Amino acid sequence: MTTEDYKELAPQLPHEPGVYRYIDAKDVVIYVGKAKNLKKRISSYFGEKKHQAFKTKTLVKNAVKLEYTVVETEQDALLLENTLIKKLQPRYNVALKDGKTYTYIVVKNERFPRVFFTRQVWKDGSSYFGPYTSKYRARIILDIIKKLFKIRTCSLDLSQKNIEASKFKVCLEYHIKNCLAPCVAYESEEEYDEKIRQIKNILKGQIKPVKDYLKSKIASSAELLEFEKAQLYKERLEALVDYQAKSTVVNSSIKDSDVFTIRSEEDMAYVAYLKIVDGALINSDNLELKKNLNDNEDELLAFAINYLREKFHSIAPEVIVPREVLLVENVQLTVPQRGDKKQLLDLAQKNLKYFILQKRKDEMNKTKKQTSAERILKTMQSDLEMDVLPFHIECFDNSNIQGTNPVASCVVFKNAKPSKKDYRKFNIKTVVGPDDFASMKEVVYRRYKRLKEENAPLPQLVVIDGGKGQLSAAYEIIKDLGLEKKITLIGIAKRLEEIYFPEDSIPLYINKKSESLKLIQHLRNEAHRFAITFHRDQRSKNALGTELTQIPGVGEKTAEKLLTEFGSVKKIREKTIQELGLVIGTKLAEVISTYLKK
Repeated sequence: MTTEDYKELAPQLPHEPGVYRYIDAKDVVIYVGKAKNLKKRISSYFGEKKHQAFKTKTLVKNAVKLEYTVVETEQDALLLENTLIKKLQPRYNVALKDGKTYTYIVVKNERFPRVFFTRQVWKDGSSYFGPYTSKYRARIILDIIKKLFKIRTCSLDLSQKNIEASKFKVCLEYHIKNCLAPCVAYESEEEYDEKIRQIKNILKGQIKPVKDYLKSKIASSAELLEFEKAQLYKERLEALVDYQAKSTVVNSSIKDSDVFTIRSEEDMAYVAYLKIVDGALINSDNLELKKNLNDNEDELLAFAINYLREKFHSIAPEVIVPREVLLVENVQLTVPQRGDKKQLLDLAQKNLKYFILQKRKDEMNKTKKQTSAERILKTMQSDLEMDVLPFHIECFDNSNIQGTNPVASCVVFKNAKPSKKDYRKFNIKTVVGPDDFASMKEVVYRRYKRLKEENAPLPQLVVIDGGKGQLSAAYEIIKDLGLEKKITLIGIAKRLEEIYFPEDSIPLYINKKSESLKLIQHLRNEAHRFAITFHRDQRSKNALGTELTQIPGVGEKTAEKLLTEFGSVKKIREKTIQELGLVIGTKLAEVISTYLKK
Protein backbone atom coordinates (compact mmCIF):
# COMPACT_ATOMS: atom_id res chain seq x y z
CA MET A 1 0.00 0.00 0.00
CA THR A 2 1.64 3.26 -1.12
CA THR A 3 1.63 6.72 0.44
CA GLU A 4 -0.54 7.86 -2.49
CA ASP A 5 -3.14 5.21 -1.59
CA TYR A 6 -3.13 6.49 1.97
CA LYS A 7 -3.54 10.12 0.88
CA GLU A 8 -6.72 9.17 -1.00
CA LEU A 9 -8.05 7.36 2.07
CA ALA A 10 -6.91 9.90 4.72
CA PRO A 11 -9.76 12.47 4.42
CA GLN A 12 -12.32 9.76 5.24
CA LEU A 13 -10.55 8.44 8.40
CA PRO A 14 -12.38 9.39 11.63
CA HIS A 15 -10.81 10.64 14.88
CA GLU A 16 -12.66 7.90 16.77
CA PRO A 17 -11.77 4.56 18.40
CA GLY A 18 -11.90 1.50 16.18
CA VAL A 19 -10.19 -1.52 14.63
CA TYR A 20 -8.28 -1.49 11.32
CA ARG A 21 -7.28 -4.40 9.06
CA TYR A 22 -4.50 -4.57 6.45
CA ILE A 23 -5.33 -6.89 3.52
CA ASP A 24 -2.90 -8.34 0.93
CA ALA A 25 -3.28 -9.00 -2.82
CA LYS A 26 -4.89 -12.41 -2.14
CA ASP A 27 -7.61 -10.69 -0.09
CA VAL A 28 -6.20 -12.19 3.13
CA VAL A 29 -6.13 -10.13 6.33
CA ILE A 30 -2.47 -9.89 7.34
CA TYR A 31 -2.74 -7.54 10.35
CA VAL A 32 -5.44 -6.42 12.80
CA GLY A 33 -4.88 -3.43 15.06
CA LYS A 34 -6.91 -1.26 17.44
CA ALA A 35 -6.71 2.48 18.04
CA LYS A 36 -8.08 5.20 20.34
CA ASN A 37 -7.93 7.47 17.31
CA LEU A 38 -8.07 5.68 13.95
CA LYS A 39 -6.76 8.61 11.89
CA LYS A 40 -3.71 9.21 14.10
CA ARG A 41 -2.85 5.52 14.38
CA ILE A 42 -3.12 4.74 10.66
CA SER A 43 -1.25 7.91 9.67
CA SER A 44 1.73 6.72 11.77
CA TYR A 45 2.35 4.06 9.12
CA PHE A 46 2.63 6.67 6.35
CA GLY A 47 4.24 9.70 8.04
CA GLU A 48 7.34 11.59 6.93
CA LYS A 49 9.65 9.63 9.28
CA LYS A 50 11.08 6.38 8.04
CA HIS A 51 9.67 3.29 9.68
CA GLN A 52 11.97 2.00 12.39
CA ALA A 53 10.90 -1.65 12.20
CA PHE A 54 11.62 -3.76 9.13
CA LYS A 55 8.44 -5.80 9.77
CA THR A 56 6.36 -2.63 9.65
CA LYS A 57 7.88 -1.75 6.27
CA THR A 58 7.13 -5.25 5.04
CA LEU A 59 3.52 -5.03 6.27
CA VAL A 60 2.88 -1.75 4.44
CA LYS A 61 4.60 -3.08 1.31
CA ASN A 62 2.52 -6.30 1.25
CA ALA A 63 -0.81 -4.62 2.02
CA VAL A 64 -2.94 -3.47 -0.92
CA LYS A 65 -6.05 -2.47 1.00
CA LEU A 66 -7.06 -1.13 4.41
CA GLU A 67 -10.43 -1.55 6.10
CA TYR A 68 -11.59 -0.20 9.45
CA THR A 69 -14.53 -0.43 11.85
CA VAL A 70 -15.54 2.43 14.16
CA VAL A 71 -16.69 1.52 17.70
CA GLU A 72 -17.97 3.44 20.70
CA THR A 73 -15.14 2.99 23.22
CA GLU A 74 -11.54 1.79 23.46
CA GLN A 75 -12.84 -1.24 25.42
CA ASP A 76 -15.06 -2.15 22.44
CA ALA A 77 -12.05 -1.79 20.12
CA LEU A 78 -10.03 -4.18 22.31
CA LEU A 79 -12.86 -6.72 22.33
CA LEU A 80 -13.30 -6.59 18.53
CA GLU A 81 -9.53 -6.80 17.93
CA ASN A 82 -9.28 -9.82 20.22
CA THR A 83 -12.15 -11.57 18.40
CA LEU A 84 -10.71 -10.89 14.92
CA ILE A 85 -7.20 -12.06 15.85
CA LYS A 86 -8.58 -15.36 17.19
CA LYS A 87 -10.73 -15.86 14.12
CA LEU A 88 -8.33 -14.74 11.36
CA GLN A 89 -4.90 -15.38 12.94
CA PRO A 90 -3.21 -12.68 10.84
CA ARG A 91 0.37 -13.21 9.78
CA TYR A 92 1.82 -10.06 11.32
CA ASN A 93 0.03 -10.19 14.67
CA VAL A 94 1.58 -11.72 17.76
CA ALA A 95 2.21 -15.47 17.27
CA LEU A 96 1.44 -17.88 20.09
CA LYS A 97 3.98 -20.66 20.64
CA ASP A 98 1.54 -22.87 22.51
CA GLY A 99 1.21 -26.17 20.68
CA LYS A 100 1.17 -28.27 23.86
CA THR A 101 -1.81 -30.49 24.63
CA TYR A 102 -2.63 -30.50 28.33
CA THR A 103 -4.57 -32.91 30.51
CA TYR A 104 -8.18 -32.27 31.57
CA ILE A 105 -10.33 -34.09 34.11
CA VAL A 106 -13.83 -34.62 32.77
CA VAL A 107 -17.04 -35.27 34.70
CA LYS A 108 -19.06 -37.04 32.01
CA ASN A 109 -22.56 -35.86 31.15
CA GLU A 110 -24.43 -39.10 31.83
CA ARG A 111 -26.48 -40.85 34.49
CA PHE A 112 -24.11 -41.78 37.33
CA PRO A 113 -21.24 -39.74 35.77
CA ARG A 114 -17.71 -41.11 35.42
CA VAL A 115 -14.64 -38.99 36.21
CA PHE A 116 -11.44 -39.55 34.18
CA PHE A 117 -8.52 -37.98 32.27
CA THR A 118 -8.83 -36.63 28.72
CA ARG A 119 -6.82 -34.52 26.30
CA GLN A 120 -9.80 -33.69 24.09
CA VAL A 121 -12.56 -31.25 24.99
CA TRP A 122 -15.90 -32.01 23.32
CA LYS A 123 -19.05 -29.92 23.41
CA ASP A 124 -21.13 -32.79 24.82
CA GLY A 125 -22.47 -31.15 27.97
CA SER A 126 -19.79 -32.73 30.17
CA SER A 127 -17.85 -30.65 32.72
CA TYR A 128 -14.14 -30.24 31.91
CA PHE A 129 -11.66 -29.08 34.54
CA GLY A 130 -8.17 -27.86 33.70
CA PRO A 131 -6.09 -27.82 31.68
CA TYR A 132 -3.53 -29.22 34.09
CA THR A 133 0.00 -28.29 33.06
CA SER A 134 1.31 -31.10 35.28
CA LYS A 135 -0.06 -34.59 34.65
CA TYR A 136 1.47 -35.61 37.99
CA ARG A 137 -0.62 -33.00 39.85
CA ALA A 138 -3.75 -33.99 37.95
CA ARG A 139 -3.18 -37.64 38.88
CA ILE A 140 -2.89 -36.71 42.57
CA ILE A 141 -6.23 -34.88 42.37
CA LEU A 142 -7.93 -37.81 40.62
CA ASP A 143 -6.50 -40.29 43.13
CA ILE A 144 -7.79 -38.26 46.11
CA ILE A 145 -11.23 -38.04 44.43
CA LYS A 146 -11.38 -41.83 44.02
CA LYS A 147 -10.21 -42.30 47.59
CA LEU A 148 -12.83 -39.92 49.04
CA PHE A 149 -15.78 -40.85 46.83
CA LYS A 150 -16.40 -44.34 45.55
CA ILE A 151 -17.51 -43.74 41.95
CA ARG A 152 -17.88 -46.09 39.04
CA THR A 153 -15.21 -46.61 36.37
CA CYS A 154 -17.20 -48.81 33.97
CA SER A 155 -18.82 -47.49 30.78
CA LEU A 156 -22.16 -49.32 31.16
CA ASP A 157 -25.36 -47.56 30.15
CA LEU A 158 -26.91 -47.15 33.61
CA SER A 159 -30.31 -46.01 32.46
CA GLN A 160 -33.21 -46.53 34.85
CA LYS A 161 -34.74 -49.01 32.41
CA ASN A 162 -31.56 -51.14 32.30
CA ILE A 163 -31.14 -51.14 36.08
CA GLU A 164 -34.79 -52.07 36.71
CA ALA A 165 -34.46 -54.89 34.16
CA SER A 166 -31.47 -56.26 36.18
CA LYS A 167 -29.23 -56.27 33.13
CA PHE A 168 -26.04 -55.96 35.18
CA LYS A 169 -24.23 -57.79 37.96
CA VAL A 170 -21.78 -56.42 40.52
CA CYS A 171 -18.13 -56.57 39.42
CA LEU A 172 -14.76 -56.80 41.15
CA GLU A 173 -14.71 -53.02 41.82
CA TYR A 174 -17.69 -53.49 44.15
CA HIS A 175 -16.12 -56.42 45.96
CA ILE A 176 -12.88 -54.54 46.63
CA LYS A 177 -14.96 -51.56 47.81
CA ASN A 178 -14.02 -49.11 45.05
CA CYS A 179 -17.63 -48.72 43.87
CA LEU A 180 -21.02 -48.90 45.62
CA ALA A 181 -22.71 -50.64 42.65
CA PRO A 182 -25.28 -48.14 41.32
CA CYS A 183 -25.63 -50.62 38.41
CA VAL A 184 -27.74 -52.91 40.65
CA ALA A 185 -29.39 -50.06 42.60
CA TYR A 186 -27.26 -50.53 45.73
CA GLU A 187 -26.64 -46.77 45.55
CA SER A 188 -29.32 -44.22 44.64
CA GLU A 189 -28.94 -41.57 41.96
CA GLU A 190 -29.43 -38.79 44.56
CA GLU A 191 -26.58 -40.07 46.74
CA TYR A 192 -24.31 -40.46 43.71
CA ASP A 193 -25.11 -36.96 42.39
CA GLU A 194 -24.28 -35.45 45.79
CA LYS A 195 -20.82 -37.06 45.54
CA ILE A 196 -20.42 -35.62 42.03
CA ARG A 197 -21.25 -32.13 43.37
CA GLN A 198 -18.49 -32.47 45.96
CA ILE A 199 -16.06 -33.79 43.33
CA LYS A 200 -16.73 -30.70 41.22
CA ASN A 201 -15.97 -28.55 44.27
CA ILE A 202 -12.57 -30.23 44.65
CA LEU A 203 -11.82 -29.79 40.96
CA LYS A 204 -12.69 -26.10 41.26
CA GLY A 205 -10.28 -25.84 44.19
CA GLN A 206 -13.12 -25.24 46.66
CA ILE A 207 -12.15 -27.53 49.52
CA LYS A 208 -14.25 -26.00 52.32
CA PRO A 209 -17.68 -27.20 51.02
CA VAL A 210 -16.28 -30.74 50.72
CA LYS A 211 -14.94 -30.64 54.29
CA ASP A 212 -18.34 -29.42 55.51
CA TYR A 213 -20.04 -32.26 53.60
CA LEU A 214 -17.76 -34.92 55.16
CA LYS A 215 -18.22 -33.43 58.67
CA SER A 216 -22.01 -33.59 58.24
CA LYS A 217 -21.71 -37.24 57.18
CA ILE A 218 -19.64 -38.02 60.30
CA ALA A 219 -22.22 -36.33 62.54
CA SER A 220 -25.26 -38.01 60.93
CA SER A 221 -23.58 -41.46 61.04
CA ALA A 222 -22.73 -41.00 64.72
CA GLU A 223 -26.31 -40.00 65.53
CA LEU A 224 -27.55 -43.19 63.91
CA LEU A 225 -24.92 -45.13 65.91
CA GLU A 226 -23.22 -46.18 62.65
CA PHE A 227 -19.75 -45.78 64.11
CA GLU A 228 -17.92 -47.76 61.43
CA LYS A 229 -19.38 -45.51 58.72
CA ALA A 230 -18.54 -42.43 60.81
CA GLN A 231 -14.93 -43.65 61.12
CA LEU A 232 -14.78 -44.16 57.38
CA TYR A 233 -15.91 -40.57 56.73
CA LYS A 234 -13.42 -39.33 59.34
CA GLU A 235 -10.57 -41.07 57.48
CA ARG A 236 -11.69 -39.46 54.25
CA LEU A 237 -11.79 -36.03 55.90
CA GLU A 238 -8.24 -36.55 57.19
CA ALA A 239 -7.09 -37.53 53.68
CA LEU A 240 -8.66 -34.36 52.27
CA VAL A 241 -7.02 -32.19 54.95
CA ASP A 242 -3.68 -33.89 54.19
CA TYR A 243 -4.12 -33.18 50.44
CA GLN A 244 -4.97 -29.54 51.17
CA ALA A 245 -1.88 -29.21 53.37
CA LYS A 246 0.29 -30.41 50.48
CA SER A 247 -1.18 -27.75 48.17
CA THR A 248 0.68 -24.44 48.01
CA VAL A 249 -1.32 -22.29 50.41
CA VAL A 250 -0.69 -18.60 49.77
CA ASN A 251 -3.06 -16.78 52.11
CA SER A 252 -6.59 -17.80 53.02
CA SER A 253 -7.62 -14.13 52.97
CA ILE A 254 -6.88 -13.98 49.20
CA LYS A 255 -9.86 -15.52 47.47
CA ASP A 256 -10.09 -16.44 43.76
CA SER A 257 -7.58 -14.49 41.68
CA ASP A 258 -5.29 -14.79 38.64
CA VAL A 259 -1.69 -13.56 38.77
CA PHE A 260 0.22 -12.53 35.63
CA THR A 261 3.65 -11.12 34.93
CA ILE A 262 5.63 -10.55 31.71
CA ARG A 263 9.23 -10.43 30.53
CA SER A 264 9.99 -9.06 27.08
CA GLU A 265 13.08 -9.73 24.94
CA GLU A 266 14.11 -8.76 21.42
CA ASP A 267 11.91 -11.18 19.45
CA MET A 268 10.02 -13.01 22.19
CA ALA A 269 7.88 -12.23 25.21
CA TYR A 270 7.17 -14.64 28.09
CA VAL A 271 4.16 -14.53 30.44
CA ALA A 272 3.78 -16.42 33.73
CA TYR A 273 0.35 -17.32 35.14
CA LEU A 274 -0.68 -18.47 38.62
CA LYS A 275 -4.26 -19.55 39.41
CA ILE A 276 -5.28 -18.94 43.04
CA VAL A 277 -8.48 -20.46 44.49
CA ASP A 278 -9.42 -20.00 48.17
CA GLY A 279 -5.91 -18.82 48.97
CA ALA A 280 -4.20 -21.89 47.41
CA LEU A 281 -2.13 -22.12 44.23
CA ILE A 282 -3.91 -24.80 42.19
CA ASN A 283 -2.44 -24.32 38.69
CA SER A 284 0.24 -22.46 36.76
CA ASP A 285 1.44 -22.00 33.20
CA ASN A 286 3.99 -20.14 31.11
CA LEU A 287 3.23 -18.70 27.69
CA GLU A 288 5.63 -17.83 24.86
CA LEU A 289 4.72 -15.04 22.44
CA LYS A 290 6.67 -14.41 19.23
CA LYS A 291 6.65 -10.72 18.49
CA ASN A 292 5.72 -9.53 15.03
CA LEU A 293 4.53 -5.94 14.90
CA ASN A 294 3.28 -6.14 18.49
CA ASP A 295 6.21 -5.04 20.63
CA ASN A 296 4.23 -2.99 23.17
CA GLU A 297 4.60 -4.89 26.46
CA ASP A 298 1.23 -3.73 27.83
CA GLU A 299 -0.59 -4.97 24.73
CA LEU A 300 1.26 -8.29 24.82
CA LEU A 301 0.37 -8.74 28.50
CA ALA A 302 -3.29 -7.90 27.86
CA PHE A 303 -3.38 -10.39 24.96
CA ALA A 304 -1.84 -13.13 27.14
CA ILE A 305 -4.22 -12.47 30.07
CA ASN A 306 -7.29 -12.75 27.83
CA TYR A 307 -5.92 -15.89 26.17
CA LEU A 308 -4.92 -17.70 29.39
CA ARG A 309 -8.11 -16.86 31.30
CA GLU A 310 -10.13 -18.29 28.44
CA LYS A 311 -7.87 -21.34 28.15
CA PHE A 312 -8.11 -22.17 31.87
CA HIS A 313 -11.82 -21.28 32.02
CA SER A 314 -11.06 -18.77 34.76
CA ILE A 315 -13.84 -16.59 36.16
CA ALA A 316 -11.73 -15.21 39.01
CA PRO A 317 -12.99 -11.68 39.79
CA GLU A 318 -9.49 -10.31 40.49
CA VAL A 319 -6.43 -10.09 38.25
CA ILE A 320 -3.06 -9.26 39.86
CA VAL A 321 -0.57 -7.66 37.44
CA PRO A 322 2.66 -5.61 37.60
CA ARG A 323 1.01 -2.56 35.95
CA GLU A 324 -2.30 -1.28 34.58
CA VAL A 325 -3.49 -2.88 31.32
CA LEU A 326 -6.69 -2.72 29.30
CA LEU A 327 -8.61 -6.02 29.40
CA VAL A 328 -11.53 -7.44 27.44
CA GLU A 329 -13.30 -8.64 30.61
CA ASN A 330 -14.61 -6.34 33.31
CA VAL A 331 -12.56 -7.56 36.30
CA GLN A 332 -10.90 -5.99 39.32
CA LEU A 333 -7.33 -5.10 38.33
CA THR A 334 -4.82 -5.01 41.19
CA VAL A 335 -1.26 -3.63 40.93
CA PRO A 336 0.16 -4.47 44.40
CA GLN A 337 3.08 -2.52 45.86
CA ARG A 338 3.50 -4.56 49.06
CA GLY A 339 1.91 -7.34 51.10
CA ASP A 340 0.73 -10.85 50.21
CA LYS A 341 -0.42 -9.97 46.70
CA LYS A 342 2.99 -8.43 45.92
CA GLN A 343 4.57 -11.67 47.13
CA LEU A 344 2.34 -13.57 44.68
CA LEU A 345 3.55 -11.32 41.87
CA ASP A 346 7.16 -11.94 42.96
CA LEU A 347 6.48 -15.69 42.93
CA ALA A 348 5.18 -15.46 39.35
CA GLN A 349 8.29 -13.48 38.32
CA LYS A 350 10.54 -16.08 39.94
CA ASN A 351 8.72 -18.89 38.08
CA LEU A 352 9.10 -16.98 34.83
CA LYS A 353 12.81 -16.44 35.42
CA TYR A 354 13.40 -20.17 35.95
CA PHE A 355 11.23 -21.05 32.94
CA ILE A 356 13.33 -18.84 30.64
CA LEU A 357 16.61 -20.17 32.09
CA GLN A 358 15.43 -23.78 31.60
CA LYS A 359 14.34 -23.03 28.05
CA ARG A 360 17.75 -21.59 27.16
CA LYS A 361 19.47 -24.55 28.79
CA ASP A 362 17.31 -26.98 26.78
CA GLU A 363 18.14 -25.11 23.56
CA MET A 364 21.86 -25.30 24.34
CA ASN A 365 21.62 -29.02 25.11
CA LYS A 366 19.72 -29.58 21.89
CA THR A 367 22.50 -27.85 19.98
CA LYS A 368 25.15 -29.91 21.77
CA LYS A 369 23.34 -33.21 21.26
CA GLN A 370 24.32 -33.43 17.63
CA THR A 371 23.92 -36.95 16.28
CA SER A 372 26.82 -38.77 14.67
CA ALA A 373 24.98 -38.63 11.33
CA GLU A 374 24.62 -34.84 11.57
CA ARG A 375 28.31 -34.52 12.44
CA ILE A 376 29.41 -36.71 9.49
CA LEU A 377 27.16 -34.91 7.00
CA LYS A 378 28.35 -31.49 8.18
CA THR A 379 31.96 -32.66 7.78
CA MET A 380 31.16 -33.89 4.27
CA GLN A 381 29.41 -30.61 3.43
CA SER A 382 32.54 -28.76 4.54
CA ASP A 383 35.00 -31.11 2.76
CA LEU A 384 33.11 -30.95 -0.54
CA GLU A 385 32.26 -27.24 -0.14
CA MET A 386 28.54 -27.90 -0.67
CA ASP A 387 25.83 -25.29 -0.14
CA VAL A 388 23.44 -27.77 1.46
CA LEU A 389 23.70 -30.73 3.82
CA PRO A 390 23.95 -33.99 1.80
CA PHE A 391 21.11 -35.75 3.59
CA HIS A 392 20.25 -37.82 0.47
CA ILE A 393 23.24 -39.41 -1.40
CA GLU A 394 23.22 -41.86 -4.33
CA CYS A 395 26.11 -43.90 -5.74
CA PHE A 396 26.38 -45.74 -9.10
CA ASP A 397 28.53 -48.69 -10.17
CA ASN A 398 28.69 -50.86 -13.34
CA SER A 399 29.40 -54.61 -13.48
CA ASN A 400 30.15 -56.91 -16.45
CA ILE A 401 32.61 -59.66 -17.39
CA GLN A 402 33.95 -59.28 -20.94
CA GLY A 403 30.78 -57.46 -21.89
CA THR A 404 28.41 -60.26 -20.85
CA ASN A 405 25.32 -59.55 -18.77
CA PRO A 406 26.12 -55.84 -18.23
CA VAL A 407 24.28 -54.43 -15.20
CA ALA A 408 24.50 -51.39 -12.94
CA SER A 409 23.47 -50.53 -9.40
CA CYS A 410 22.31 -47.41 -7.61
CA VAL A 411 22.52 -47.42 -3.81
CA VAL A 412 20.85 -44.75 -1.71
CA PHE A 413 21.98 -43.39 1.68
CA LYS A 414 19.76 -41.14 3.76
CA ASN A 415 20.99 -39.43 6.89
CA ALA A 416 24.37 -41.18 6.39
CA LYS A 417 22.79 -44.66 6.50
CA PRO A 418 21.81 -47.15 3.76
CA SER A 419 18.17 -46.90 2.68
CA LYS A 420 17.89 -50.35 1.11
CA LYS A 421 14.27 -49.99 0.09
CA ASP A 422 15.44 -47.25 -2.31
CA TYR A 423 18.24 -49.31 -3.96
CA ARG A 424 17.80 -49.82 -7.71
CA LYS A 425 19.14 -52.41 -10.22
CA PHE A 426 19.59 -51.74 -13.94
CA ASN A 427 20.00 -54.13 -16.87
CA ILE A 428 21.98 -52.27 -19.53
CA LYS A 429 19.73 -52.11 -22.60
CA THR A 430 21.29 -49.80 -25.20
CA VAL A 431 25.01 -50.57 -24.96
CA VAL A 432 26.71 -53.33 -26.94
CA GLY A 433 29.98 -54.65 -25.56
CA PRO A 434 32.01 -53.59 -22.51
CA ASP A 435 31.58 -49.80 -22.66
CA ASP A 436 31.55 -48.47 -19.08
CA PHE A 437 31.16 -44.82 -20.11
CA ALA A 438 28.10 -45.48 -22.27
CA SER A 439 26.63 -47.76 -19.58
CA MET A 440 27.06 -45.02 -16.96
CA LYS A 441 25.34 -42.52 -19.25
CA GLU A 442 22.40 -44.87 -19.72
CA VAL A 443 21.73 -45.60 -16.03
CA VAL A 444 22.21 -41.99 -14.89
CA TYR A 445 19.84 -40.83 -17.64
CA ARG A 446 17.22 -43.45 -16.78
CA ARG A 447 17.45 -42.73 -13.04
CA TYR A 448 17.17 -38.94 -13.07
CA LYS A 449 14.86 -38.58 -16.05
CA ARG A 450 12.37 -40.68 -14.11
CA LEU A 451 12.83 -38.77 -10.83
CA LYS A 452 12.41 -35.50 -12.72
CA GLU A 453 9.25 -36.67 -14.51
CA GLU A 454 7.74 -37.97 -11.25
CA ASN A 455 8.73 -34.77 -9.43
CA ALA A 456 10.39 -36.99 -6.81
CA PRO A 457 13.06 -35.70 -4.37
CA LEU A 458 16.51 -35.47 -5.93
CA PRO A 459 19.71 -36.35 -4.04
CA GLN A 460 21.94 -33.52 -2.88
CA LEU A 461 25.05 -35.58 -3.78
CA VAL A 462 25.73 -38.25 -6.44
CA VAL A 463 28.88 -40.38 -6.25
CA ILE A 464 30.22 -42.15 -9.37
CA ASP A 465 32.42 -45.20 -8.73
CA GLY A 466 35.20 -44.44 -11.18
CA GLY A 467 37.64 -41.81 -12.32
CA LYS A 468 37.38 -38.77 -14.59
CA GLY A 469 35.99 -40.68 -17.60
CA GLN A 470 33.02 -42.17 -15.76
CA LEU A 471 32.39 -38.84 -14.02
CA SER A 472 32.43 -36.86 -17.29
CA ALA A 473 29.94 -39.29 -18.86
CA ALA A 474 27.56 -38.89 -15.90
CA TYR A 475 27.97 -35.09 -15.81
CA GLU A 476 27.08 -34.84 -19.51
CA ILE A 477 23.70 -36.44 -18.74
CA ILE A 478 23.14 -34.33 -15.60
CA LYS A 479 23.69 -31.18 -17.71
CA ASP A 480 21.37 -32.43 -20.47
CA LEU A 481 18.64 -32.90 -17.85
CA GLY A 482 19.27 -29.39 -16.44
CA LEU A 483 20.14 -30.70 -12.97
CA GLU A 484 23.75 -29.48 -12.65
CA LYS A 485 22.73 -26.73 -10.20
CA LYS A 486 20.55 -29.02 -8.10
CA ILE A 487 22.92 -31.99 -7.73
CA THR A 488 26.57 -32.07 -6.62
CA LEU A 489 28.37 -34.75 -8.65
CA ILE A 490 31.69 -36.35 -7.67
CA GLY A 491 33.73 -39.36 -8.74
CA ILE A 492 35.98 -41.50 -6.54
CA ALA A 493 39.02 -43.13 -8.14
CA LYS A 494 39.95 -46.54 -6.77
CA ARG A 495 43.75 -46.30 -6.69
CA LEU A 496 44.45 -43.36 -4.37
CA GLU A 497 40.89 -42.60 -3.25
CA GLU A 498 41.00 -39.21 -5.01
CA ILE A 499 37.77 -37.24 -5.28
CA TYR A 500 37.13 -35.67 -8.71
CA PHE A 501 34.71 -32.88 -9.60
CA PRO A 502 33.29 -32.40 -13.12
CA GLU A 503 35.41 -30.24 -15.46
CA ASP A 504 38.23 -30.08 -12.89
CA SER A 505 41.40 -32.06 -13.60
CA ILE A 506 42.88 -31.53 -10.13
CA PRO A 507 41.55 -34.09 -7.63
CA LEU A 508 40.63 -33.42 -4.00
CA TYR A 509 42.46 -35.48 -1.39
CA ILE A 510 40.40 -35.87 1.78
CA ASN A 511 42.19 -36.90 4.97
CA LYS A 512 42.18 -40.72 5.13
CA LYS A 513 40.81 -40.54 8.69
CA SER A 514 37.99 -38.19 7.73
CA GLU A 515 34.47 -39.45 8.47
CA SER A 516 33.23 -38.00 5.18
CA LEU A 517 35.77 -40.06 3.15
CA LYS A 518 34.79 -43.17 5.09
CA LEU A 519 31.16 -42.54 4.21
CA ILE A 520 32.01 -42.11 0.50
CA GLN A 521 34.01 -45.37 0.63
CA HIS A 522 31.05 -47.10 2.31
CA LEU A 523 28.80 -45.86 -0.50
CA ARG A 524 31.26 -47.06 -3.17
CA ASN A 525 31.70 -50.50 -1.55
CA GLU A 526 27.95 -50.95 -1.09
CA ALA A 527 27.28 -50.01 -4.74
CA HIS A 528 29.97 -52.45 -5.86
CA ARG A 529 28.59 -55.27 -3.68
CA PHE A 530 25.05 -54.68 -4.90
CA ALA A 531 26.13 -54.58 -8.57
CA ILE A 532 28.25 -57.76 -8.30
CA THR A 533 25.42 -59.67 -6.56
CA PHE A 534 22.94 -58.62 -9.24
CA HIS A 535 25.44 -59.54 -12.00
CA ARG A 536 25.98 -63.03 -10.56
CA ASP A 537 22.24 -63.60 -10.30
CA GLN A 538 21.74 -62.56 -13.93
CA ARG A 539 24.65 -64.67 -15.14
CA SER A 540 23.39 -67.77 -13.30
CA LYS A 541 19.87 -67.25 -14.55
CA ASN A 542 21.04 -66.81 -18.12
CA ALA A 543 23.36 -69.85 -17.90
CA LEU A 544 20.52 -72.08 -16.69
CA GLY A 545 18.15 -70.58 -19.19
CA THR A 546 20.67 -71.23 -22.02
CA GLU A 547 20.94 -74.95 -21.17
CA LEU A 548 17.17 -75.38 -21.45
CA THR A 549 16.72 -73.15 -24.47
CA GLN A 550 19.15 -75.38 -26.43
CA ILE A 551 16.40 -78.02 -26.43
CA PRO A 552 14.39 -77.82 -29.67
CA GLY A 553 10.97 -76.29 -29.06
CA VAL A 554 11.89 -74.69 -25.68
CA GLY A 555 11.93 -70.93 -25.57
CA GLU A 556 12.83 -68.44 -22.83
CA LYS A 557 9.30 -68.34 -21.37
CA THR A 558 9.10 -72.13 -21.07
CA ALA A 559 12.57 -72.30 -19.50
CA GLU A 560 11.64 -69.56 -17.03
CA LYS A 561 8.40 -71.35 -16.14
CA LEU A 562 10.26 -74.62 -15.43
CA LEU A 563 12.98 -72.94 -13.38
CA THR A 564 10.39 -71.04 -11.37
CA GLU A 565 8.48 -74.24 -10.64
CA PHE A 566 11.37 -76.64 -9.94
CA GLY A 567 14.34 -74.37 -9.09
CA SER A 568 17.17 -75.90 -11.14
CA VAL A 569 17.99 -78.00 -14.23
CA LYS A 570 19.12 -80.85 -11.97
CA LYS A 571 15.69 -81.06 -10.34
CA ILE A 572 13.94 -80.79 -13.74
CA ARG A 573 16.03 -83.79 -14.91
CA GLU A 574 14.79 -85.83 -11.92
CA LYS A 575 11.09 -85.21 -12.64
CA THR A 576 8.82 -87.64 -14.49
CA ILE A 577 7.12 -86.75 -17.76
CA GLN A 578 3.79 -86.62 -15.90
CA GLU A 579 5.16 -84.10 -13.36
CA LEU A 580 6.65 -81.89 -16.10
CA GLY A 581 3.48 -82.24 -18.14
CA LEU A 582 1.41 -80.57 -15.39
CA VAL A 583 3.49 -77.37 -15.96
CA ILE A 584 4.18 -77.28 -19.73
CA GLY A 585 2.05 -80.02 -21.32
CA THR A 586 2.79 -83.72 -21.99
CA LYS A 587 4.19 -83.42 -25.52
CA LEU A 588 6.86 -80.84 -24.62
CA ALA A 589 7.55 -82.66 -21.35
CA GLU A 590 8.49 -85.82 -23.31
CA VAL A 591 10.94 -83.83 -25.47
CA ILE A 592 12.63 -82.17 -22.48
CA SER A 593 12.80 -85.35 -20.37
CA THR A 594 14.31 -87.35 -23.24
CA TYR A 595 16.89 -84.64 -23.98
CA LEU A 596 17.99 -84.14 -20.37
CA LYS A 597 18.31 -87.86 -19.61
CA LYS A 598 20.61 -88.62 -22.56
